[in-house]
Amino acid sequence: MKIQLQANEVVLKATDTLLEKENDETRGKLIITNQRIYFKPLQGDAFSGFEIMPGDIRDILFYNILKVIPRGLELITVDGHRHRFAMKNRKEWCRQIAMMG
Repeated sequence: MKIQLQANEVVLKATDTLLEKENDETRGKLIITNQRIYFKPLQGDAFSGFEIMPGDIRDILFYNILKVIPRGLELITVDGHRHRFAMKNRKEWCRQIAMMG
């Protein structure tokens, strides 16, 4: 799986993740570059993926299952879209994303 990098763009961090959106789950890769956050699904047929620019992020939240078991990270954009990513090391990811903005 490859993403098209822009000029002067470098991948900083990448992980396998599960995107949870409105009772739908999509396996893929979450990639942080020095310019954007990108989600690329493993199944190319589902949709082509999406990117989130650092300026478009309103909130970065942790979320749990059963209110106590750490599950992942939720990004809320300024237009109100919620993107939930199940992952390990969510504190490191949160720190990396916060440093982008």
